[in-house]
Parts: sequence; C-alpha cells; structure tokens
Amino acid sequence: MLELTVEQRKYLKAQAHALKPVVMIGSQGLSDAVIKEAERAIAAHELIKIRVLGDERDAREAYLTQLCETLNAAPVQHIGKLLLIYRPALKPKLRLP
Repeated sequence: MLELTVEQRKYLKAQAHALKPVVMIGSQGLSDAVIKEAERAIAAHELIKIRVLGDERDAREAYLTQLCETLNAAPVQHIGKLLLIYRPALKPKLRLP
C-alpha cells in the first residue's frame, strides 16, 4: 500500500472535489467484479471516488484498506459513504507536491 504525505493528501483532495464516483460497492460487498472495475478505473484515472451503499462505517474502512492493499494504491480520504484512492500511472497525470 502506498503512503502519502499530508501535503500530497491535501492536493489530491482538492483535485478530487469535482470527481464523480466511478465505482460502487453495493449490498454484495467487495466482490471480485468490484475489484476488477476499481482496477480498470484507477489505471485510467489515477485518482478515483468509490461510493459505498452500506451504512456500516467499519465495513467501509475495511473496504478502503482491502482495496488499497489489492490495488497497491494509497487511501486519500474516507468521508461519509465516499472513498477516495490514488495510484500513480506509469506516466503520471497528476504532479504531487
């Protein structure tokens, strides 16, 4: 799992403000299909928002951790039912501070 500095996290939060969620985790939880879709999305966009439909905060935290470990990504933010994760592309589009 990648680690980010406070400055990098702030920068990514600002970049993500206008983003729409591109992956949804429904009642089935973190299935293989959701992980594949998240992999496709993060490979294309570097920074993605994921909406979780469940009400359990602990479950959302677990999803965030599992996604970041599986995708070798960094957790940026967990606010409400939205998760924000980042993984730099081979040719990064975003320039982190």
